[in-house]
Formats: sequence, structure tokens, C-alpha cells
Amino acid sequence: MIKRFLFYGLLGWWLEIIWTGLESLINGDLRLMGFTNLWMFLIYGLAVFLEPLHDIIVDWRWPLRGLVWLAVIWGIEYLSGLLLLNILGVYPWRYTDPLAINGFITLAFAPVWFTAGLLFEKVHRALDKYKIQILIKS
Repeated sequence: MIKRFLFYGLLGWWLEIIWTGLESLINGDLRLMGFTNLWMFLIYGLAVFLEPLHDIIVDWRWPLRGLVWLAVIWGIEYLSGLLLLNILGVYPWRYTDPLAINGFITLAFAPVWFTAGLLFEKVHRALDKYKIQILIKS
């Protein structure tokens, strides 16, 4: 479980850096500055605890599974942002668009999180199928 926690944490970091780098390109910054924060590693690593949920909903139709992932990811994003705000006294991220809810989540990201959840399933299946030993041999 620790290996998968590390894997999901690193994968999340990598994807967030790519995402924000592409966003900078869209905004005209050719430096492609991508970024994240150290807290996100821990939050992305928590995906390991979503694997049992995937095992439960695996036979559901993909649109329903996508909606489940969307709700779960929004819940994690909102609660972890609120928790970090209470601990640190600052927002770890802050959405400011008109569809933002308390700065912790934005409804504008619904397609992103819907898709991310379905892609998580593919990663989880690959890890299980190939019994991938991540980073450290057992």
C-alpha cells in the first residue's frame, strides 16, 4: 500500500505540473511554468484508499462511475482544502471563478475530475493486472 501511495502521489504531482504548465501556455507564457505544492503529494497519495471503491463500482456503466468519481474527488478536494486552511491559516489553492464554491472547488472542473476518475480506474487496473512493483522491490 505504501508503494501505491507513493506512486499516486508522484503521478498526481506530475499531472498537476503538466496541467498548470499547459495552462501557462494557454495564457501566453511560453516558459510553460508548471507548479504544485508539497501538500498535494499527500492528497494525491490518498488515491490508494479509492481502490476498494473502484472494485465495488467496476461493473457499473461508465457515466455513473464518472459521476461517482466526480463527487468523491470534489469531496476530497473540498475537505482537504478546508483542513489545510484550518491548519495553515492560508488557502492551499483558491478557485476564484464564478463557479467556485468557497474557493475549494469549482464546478468548471467537472469534466476534468469526471475524466480523471475514469483514468484512475485504468491506472488501478494496470497496477493490479501487471502486479507492478512500484519503486522498490518487495
